[in-house]
Amino acid sequence: MAKFEITMPKMGESVIEATITKWLKSEGDSVEEDDSICELATDKVDSEIPSPVEGKLVERLFEEGATVEVGKVIAVMEIEGESTEDEETEEKAATVAEETQKQAAENKEKDTQEESAVKSPVDFSESKRFYSPLVKNMAKEENISLEELESIPGSGKDGRVTKDDILTYLDKRNQGKLSKAQPTEKETKEEPQKETASAHQTETSPEKGQPKVEQPKVKAGTGDEIVEMDRMRKLIADHMVSSKHISPHVTSYHEVDMTNIVTWRNKHKKYFEEKEGVKLTFTPILIEAAVKALKDFPGVNSSLDGYNIIYRKNINIGMATALPQGNLIVPVIKNADNKNLIGLTKDVNELANKARENKLNPEEIQDGTFTVTNLGSFGNITGSPIINQPQVAILALGAIKKKPVVIETEQGDMIAIRHMMVISLSYDHRVVDGAMGGQYLARLAEYLENFDAQRNI
Repeated sequence: MAKFEITMPKMGESVIEATITKWLKSEGDSVEEDDSICELATDKVDSEIPSPVEGKLVERLFEEGATVEVGKVIAVMEIEGESTEDEETEEKAATVAEETQKQAAENKEKDTQEESAVKSPVDFSESKRFYSPLVKNMAKEENISLEELESIPGSGKDGRVTKDDILTYLDKRNQGKLSKAQPTEKETKEEPQKETASAHQTETSPEKGQPKVEQPKVKAGTGDEIVEMDRMRKLIADHMVSSKHISPHVTSYHEVDMTNIVTWRNKHKKYFEEKEGVKLTFTPILIEAAVKALKDFPGVNSSLDGYNIIYRKNINIGMATALPQGNLIVPVIKNADNKNLIGLTKDVNELANKARENKLNPEEIQDGTFTVTNLGSFGNITGSPIINQPQVAILALGAIKKKPVVIETEQGDMIAIRHMMVISLSYDHRVVDGAMGGQYLARLAEYLENFDAQRNI
């Protein structure tokens, strides 16, 4: 019998570790090729590890909840085969293990040399709190002291500090919003809670003289149910709060006559599904028009790095997707400007289905440059969504409703029943002013209202 080692796979360009949230196979279980061994979670996406071979799982090297670096062996399989194949497999496994150990030794030696050359402001040996290698490196690079690091509330599993937590802290520190070191978890537990007369207590920052709003202490009443946020909801919460702190949000609205598009879709949707095998919804049609308008106003398809505006070459459209358990994820259509309506429709359907089945790859939720959220799928007329950082704008699509509208004709003004929709754009006022935001929406409305009702698929 030969041994085969299963290692922690690379989960994305910037992901160096993942947490084993659940083992799907026990020691002694038979495993078919491509069977899922365990479920993983990172700061970006959840996924599963499929077995590359057929055999029996003989050893699990980590418990559930353990955070493991990419490349480390997490399980050992026993596989059958002829002696020659066994020897080759054992030799391959030994080579992989040797290379892994060699790489780990090189990394350790490199870290030691770097620590000797530059004295780190953080001595992690004095802390009982767990910090991932990525967080440790960020703390060293940004000169975050151990006292500061201990004060940062963690949004990860078991309160662990994540990359996003560090970035949020650095942003607040750079903007002078941290007037003093926040209390550590230990200090918070030791100090009694102070009762406040006001529901929203404010505290003045000496550096900026600006009030800092603290979250009010909330007490549960009799019969109330207390449920801790799951991991994804915590990430969403932190990301949304961070976005509101980073970007001064402005939202503009525009009403669009969708009658031509509704008529065209009703005429072609059955034929489209029979021909292409996917349903033709309004979303890809709206994304197609949004992409055209982005080409006209590239400032809306940008990001901000300090005082530098990065105008994105690619147009990668994130589409906010509601999950069955109530959470939200944003898969990304890469290079949407290079795809026709059929390609966009297939991407929209495929990514939405994979999102709901928790089968998205890490690469499929990265590198978005502009986000679209369809509020109309829940019957909402409009809304003002929060920007998906580090983008500078997000488009919300309302429900399409029939309503009486005054229209101009050769015979004069008339009242007609039209299919109307309200679209809104939330944008970062540091980059996009009201003029650009309004012009973008007007151009988008123009593309939608002038949709060719005679267009062929």
